[in-house]
Amino acid sequence: MSRLIVVSNRVSAPADPAAGSAGGLAMALSAALRKYDGLWFGWSGETVDHWTGEMKVEDRAGVTVGLVDLEPQDVDEYYNGYANKTLWPLFHHRVDLTQYERSYGEGYERVNRRFAEVLAPAIQPDDVIWIHDYHMIPMARDLRRLGITNRIGFFLHTPWPTRQLLVTLPHHRRLVESMFDFDLIGFHTREWMDLFTDYVVTEARGEVDGRGGLDCFGRHVQTGVFPIGIDVDGFMAARNSTLGTRTYDRMAASALFRSMIVGVDRLDYSKGLEERLLGYEQFLQDNPDQRGEVFLLQVTPISRDDVDSYQDIRARLDALAGRINGAFADMDWAPIRYLNRTYRRDQLAGIYRAARVGLVTPLRDGMNLVAKEFVAAQNPDDPGVLILSRFAGAAEQMGEALLVNPYSREELSEAIKKALTMPLAERVRKWSALMDVVRKTDVAVWRDDFVKALVGAPVSDDGVTLERAREQAQSTSKPKSKVRWAGLKLSSERM
Repeated sequence: MSRLIVVSNRVSAPADPAAGSAGGLAMALSAALRKYDGLWFGWSGETVDHWTGEMKVEDRAGVTVGLVDLEPQDVDEYYNGYANKTLWPLFHHRVDLTQYERSYGEGYERVNRRFAEVLAPAIQPDDVIWIHDYHMIPMARDLRRLGITNRIGFFLHTPWPTRQLLVTLPHHRRLVESMFDFDLIGFHTREWMDLFTDYVVTEARGEVDGRGGLDCFGRHVQTGVFPIGIDVDGFMAARNSTLGTRTYDRMAASALFRSMIVGVDRLDYSKGLEERLLGYEQFLQDNPDQRGEVFLLQVTPISRDDVDSYQDIRARLDALAGRINGAFADMDWAPIRYLNRTYRRDQLAGIYRAARVGLVTPLRDGMNLVAKEFVAAQNPDDPGVLILSRFAGAAEQMGEALLVNPYSREELSEAIKKALTMPLAERVRKWSALMDVVRKTDVAVWRDDFVKALVGAPVSDDGVTLERAREQAQSTSKPKSKVRWAGLKLSSERM
């Protein structure tokens, strides 16, 4: 009997499992933990005047969460600073937006240390710990310093940058060295894993052990590719729900027999939103016969609005959408419906189903679950067409989509035309192949494959087998937490 402890920066398990937005990580982790009686630990999203180190435990729609409040300085330096102004742009190849402030790095180290100090007393010898994303890279190191010898895995939900970009980060070697306190590091794609390996071998003089592992800094870590997916059954249920059906009917009626193109993205410069609007504008210029026959619904919830670069892109998108509408709109037609709001998952499913084309065109992305949601939402007898950026992690799996270079407005324009004119038989064939990928990479498969690899069970990923004998966690004399939650049986379900 073991428990699974999931750690992420923000704990955002929705109170309603059907609720959700474009944020893929929250929905994926909620779906994963709802299958197990585990604990999801991290920041509550709230601030307090002074750090207390207290963990608040709540139940959210079947997910037990452990919440910690941060000081305003922590939020400014750790979250708004190092995470979102340093690591996020760097990992998405935007060195021009990357800010290297010493206080940011100090805050990042401090908050990770604090998280470790709060969590450590609650960890029992047989617990398995799964830490997520760029916010928490040093946390395994901090847990080890506190005597934690449990199996600890890490999954990166963003791309990993090229070595030439990573070395622009002050103390980059220290950051990578801290990752060797994990037992397993997972990536969405082979490309990201290979880039990590390149840094370790070239910059840090590490070695590849020939079994998917790396030796460096006097330690060993296993690496693997674990492409994340969606909760297929849950999403299908949301699509077929009353609200999902009603949303589809509403969108179909509002289209007035026009073809709808849809994009759903959190407001972020990595999503290629400006380039997308420019590509759509090019399509309208190239195809005057399509004016009045098609429209783009762009759903873009606001995020990180207190970060300057996000305020800038919001202003530019507002202006760009207004300019395109002003140039092409008619009295009964607007080419773009631009919405800065969040919708529930069942509403999004209805929107996707009503669309003829799905535009998923980030400039750089770890996976992008919108691509998989769009496919899952389609009518098998008359499916829409997915246009997908070559630089989204999903492109490695979803080759039957229309793959595009999002920087080229001409290429995007041509892809939109091809999607709108694609014969039914070809649409059905492409959709069937893509839906097969979506089912094979369900979030439960992602969850189970990672946990299996972490505890040492054999896992095969595209012919690469991760074999590692499970090391028994050593008992440590740590104070026991008063927090209680049900045990997790790792041998359940697909295990």
